[in-house]
Formats: sequence, C-alpha cells, structure tokens
Amino acid sequence: MNAPPKDFVRVSHQDLSAFVSKAAQAVGLPKERSELLAELLAGNDLRGVFSHGSQQIADYARLMRDGRLNKDPQVQIAHETPTSVLMDGDGGLGYFPAHQGTLKAVEKAKQQGVAVMLTRNHGHFGAAGLYSRMTLKHDLLTFVTSGHQLPLAPGQPVFEAAGGSPMSFSAPAGEEDALVLDFGAMHDLYAGNPNRDDIARKAPGLVLRCIGMGAICQTWGGFLAGVPLDEARAQKKFSGANQGSLVVTFRIDLFLPPDQFKKEMDEYVRRVGTLKPLEGFDRAYLPGGIEAARERAWRQEGVPVGSWHQQRLEKLAEELGIGVPWK
Repeated sequence: MNAPPKDFVRVSHQDLSAFVSKAAQAVGLPKERSELLAELLAGNDLRGVFSHGSQQIADYARLMRDGRLNKDPQVQIAHETPTSVLMDGDGGLGYFPAHQGTLKAVEKAKQQGVAVMLTRNHGHFGAAGLYSRMTLKHDLLTFVTSGHQLPLAPGQPVFEAAGGSPMSFSAPAGEEDALVLDFGAMHDLYAGNPNRDDIARKAPGLVLRCIGMGAICQTWGGFLAGVPLDEARAQKKFSGANQGSLVVTFRIDLFLPPDQFKKEMDEYVRRVGTLKPLEGFDRAYLPGGIEAARERAWRQEGVPVGSWHQQRLEKLAEELGIGVPWK
C-alpha cells in the first residue's frame, strides 16, 4: 500500500510541509494549526506512509472549505482525572485533539504510571503511528486506535463489521530503531481487493483475526468516543466529525528498568535483521524499521512524490490558486 513509487520527483519534506500549511491556511485553518498539520503529514511522507501523508490535504482542505469540518476548532478538555483525559475536537480534524491529548497523556503517565486518552467529535486523525511515536522518548509503551461512523446493513459481507480503522503499538529501543507497528486492520480485505475471497477461503483464521481487530478499533475508538452505530443518533454539528480515537500508554519502569528493556529491544532488532526476509524484500525488519530507514535517507535525498500524489496536490493547488513545489 505504501511502497515507494517507481516514477517520481524528489521534493524536500520542508517544501511538502510548506505546501500543506499554505493550502490549509487558504481554506481558513489558523496558521498554528496549519503548521502542526503540515509537520505531521510531511513527517508521514518522510517515513513512506504516503497514504497518510501530504496527499491527504486534498481531502482535508475541501472538507473545511465546504463546511463539513470546522476550520477553526476550539479543542477542549471535556473530562479529566489523574490518569485519563477526554478531548473534544469541536468538529475539526482529529489531529488537533489527538495531538494535544497525547501530550497530556504522556505527562499523566510520567506522573501516575498509566494514562488513557480519548478523543471525540472530530474528523480523520491520520495515522495512528503519529501518536504512538510521540511517547517513545519518554520510555512509554503505547497502544493507539480509532473508530468511525460504521454503516452496516443486512446482507452485507461480514468483512464490513470491521470498518477500516487503524491500530498502532510502540516500544522504544536504545541504539536501534524503535518498534512501531502501525496498520489498518482490514486494508488487505477491502471490497476492491480481487483476492479477498481467495484469502478468506485459504486463511479464514487470518481473516477472522483481522475482523476481530477491526471490532476493537470500532468499539474502543468509536463507540467509547460517542460514535453510535446508528448515524441517526449521532450528535454532531459538522457532518465530517464522525470519528473518535484512543491512546493507552504506560511506563516501562513499572515492571523493568527502561535501560534493561531497551537493551533487549536492541538485541531483538539486530537478530531479526539476520533472518531471511519475505520474498520480494531485501532484508528483515521489525515493524517501524523500514520507515525509520526511509526517513534517514529521504531527509537528505528528498521524498519521492509519485505521479498520483502530484496530481492530487496539483488539482487542489489549482482550486486554491497556489503553487506546487515541483513546478
């Protein structure tokens, strides 16, 4: 899904970030929020997570321009305890309550050992890995998920029960790259995949596990955040505010000295690197390793922006009357 494109132009992540910020401001998102959004999206591009990188501004800008999302959300703490915080996104993009709430969760976990953060009343919050990676430097272990409005109707295939939401888990290492597992529970089983039925016949256990993980996304990240199964019961001012998210994080030192844990992680990463990789891959990585390697290289070389990515941003730029960084 996020393989580097074969045909591309190299663009610096700074230029991609500047474009996202300019596009967001052009539709009314305040400068500070535009710059945060730009940093997060361009950061995903750097890691090769193109599905959740700068190309997403094409959808976000139109949603804000057309009034489906709040272009000036006033994010608020709706409820708080020593170990939890509930963030209300005020009908805007989910990045803002999720980012602010994760920072709060980090501080609570550092003080109390464990923290849980939930967001509600917002649109897309991006890649779950954005938030699990925020906790790594604080010696925390983290789980992130999200849920969204899920239209289910009798007669649909059971795949639909899982929705399309993500999960991420993270664990810091010492000298080696951190473990960052960031995936969509059903991305290989969407209706457009011509191999879906074959996969289900040959590996039904795998499919059922994917559906089960999707159900956790939906219940923990959606229902818990007040996103009802029946959209008619949803209470929202902005039609695009149909998602919630969850972050659970805790300190390593509740159980083990962090340096000891990270030493084991380093050895784990190194030993996995000596294993025989899957067919089509040049080496074996733990989750997050290949993204970290891309980020190191592409900070110097520039991000490979493929033709589809270029077309998405060029069309938006034409609509907004702004330029793109490769022309």
